[in-house]
Amino acid sequence: MGIRVTVVLEEINAEKLRNIQAKLIKNSTKSISFSYVLNQVVADGLKKFKP
Repeated sequence: MGIRVTVVLEEINAEKLRNIQAKLIKNSTKSISFSYVLNQVVADGLKKFKP
């Protein structure tokens, strides 16, 4: 379990995340949460940055 954070997303980004979520749900037998998708996208994006 992670920490709870409130963020404000631009509508276009939220829509893109929902589309990713829909594709994952379509190809899975499990439930896929919006938080899971957001965390995956953020984790992939953070790999591009070096500390």
